[in-house]
Parts: sequence; structure tokens; C-alpha cells
Amino acid sequence: MNNDDRVSRHRISRRRFLSGSAGLAASALLPGSHVFAATNAEGLRIQRLAWAGIRLQLPQATLFIDPLVNPDAWGSTLKDPLIPVGDAVGDTYVLITHAHPDHFDAKAVGEALGNGGALVYPAGTNPLPIPRGARARPSALWEPQLLGDFTATPVPASDGYGDPQVSWVVSAGGRRIFHGGDTLWHGHWWRIGRQFGPFDAAFLPVNGARFGWRKPVSGHPGVLTPEQALAAATILGARRLVPIHYGVSGLEEYVEVEDPIERLRKAARETSVGIQVIAPGAWMGWRQ
Repeated sequence: MNNDDRVSRHRISRRRFLSGSAGLAASALLPGSHVFAATNAEGLRIQRLAWAGIRLQLPQATLFIDPLVNPDAWGSTLKDPLIPVGDAVGDTYVLITHAHPDHFDAKAVGEALGNGGALVYPAGTNPLPIPRGARARPSALWEPQLLGDFTATPVPASDGYGDPQVSWVVSAGGRRIFHGGDTLWHGHWWRIGRQFGPFDAAFLPVNGARFGWRKPVSGHPGVLTPEQALAAATILGARRLVPIHYGVSGLEEYVEVEDPIERLRKAARETSVGIQVIAPGAWMGWRQ
């Protein structure tokens, strides 16, 4: 083989390699793709935080969704212990579903991003302040955000007040999860399920709260009820439903359904969706 042949073959092999790499990268951006942002032998670990918050942990990267550490958000009406978030490992990201103070806690965001990182939030919201040294990253619906070893996509949600809100689809470490913030029932579940499902876990609000701060009072739930959360998990193709956003009591203007966890378990008895209740501070165990 002469030198010209060797150069020609090298160029062809390089083009094939680059073409394959580009195709893989492009497929990771497609909503319906099952190519994950990272596959790691140690996999993805998830810790439940207070209220609606979770921490997604890879060996060299950390992603928080709706972390809460400020006791002023709910005062004594929330019994959850407030889990510290200032110990993030590696590249760090904080996602928020919306700008209400129990989901965008500026104190928690500042602690989580104390060494830098990115605050990722729905386009059209304006969460302030942005921590010093952190990057602000507004994100449009359905547009995947490549966050190091994580891929996060904001998808439609519906807020009880009509304020801008998203849910998040996050892929990492060979897993795909859904985080619902404090959404109520809406008609986008089927499209999300078709585009991204099935999910290893769906973290969904379950307290079906009725609130009286907005007048006239509707009398209807402003957050998913246990039965609605189970229906959403079923449509999403979630293998397990992890309940979040419950445990407030003692407020006249914010009333949860009675015993949301028991109602959820009862509703799930004849379905294929597993219910995995995790206490704040505990880490999720993967059964499959």
C-alpha cells in the first residue's frame, strides 16, 4: 500500500468516525431518544430533599431540582427536615420548576452554587438573585439542555395560579427521571410520555392542596391529587412513582388531602406502577 492509499483510507475512517459521533450527539438531543447523557458504572444516585426537592448525584457532578433549605418558606407548618445542599460534588447545576419561594429558594441556590455552576430555569421567569459566580441559563420548553453529564429538558406543566412553570425530564447515568414540581393535572402527559418515556422514576406532587389565597376561591385542587399523580405516572410510563410536595398542615388557606400517601398506595394496588416513599435526606434505592 502506498502513502496515497494510506492517507485516503485515513480520511475515510476519520469521516466515518466524525459522522458517527455527530449522529450520536444529535440523537441525544431528540426528545424521543433513549441515548442518555452519561452512562457510568456507578450509576445515578438520587436523594430526596425537603418538600419538592431532590439531588441527582454522579461521581463527578451534582444536579439539584427545587432545593429548599429556608425555614421561612413554610415555617412550622412543614415537618420535613431541611437537608443541607452546600456539599455538592463536581460540576454543579440547580434546576427550578418555577419562581415561587418554596421551589426557588435563593438561599438554597446560593449554597448549592457556592463554588460556581449554573442556575437553569424556565424561560419567562426571572429568579433573583443569581448567586455570585454562577451562570444563569433560561431554558425554552422542549429544548434539551446539555449540562455536563446530565441532559435536562423542560416540558409543560400547569401552575395552580397560572404562573409560568415547567416540569423537568433529566437523563444521566443510564437513568431517566421526571420531576413534576407542583403541577396540577393537564393535557400534556401523553406527549411527554410518547417523547421521553418510559421513565425509571417520576417524582410527582401528591397533596392535592386547595388554597384560598386567590379570590374567589375555586374549591378545586391546585396540585395533583394522589389519584391524578398515579394517572400521570401511568401515562408517562414510569416504573415507580416517588411522592413529593406533601406534609404541610395547620394552615387555613392551604389544605392538603387527608393522608395522601395512603390514598396513593390504595390507588396503586391494581396497577403496575410501584410506589416508593422516600424520607427527606434518604437516598433512593433502584430495584430495577
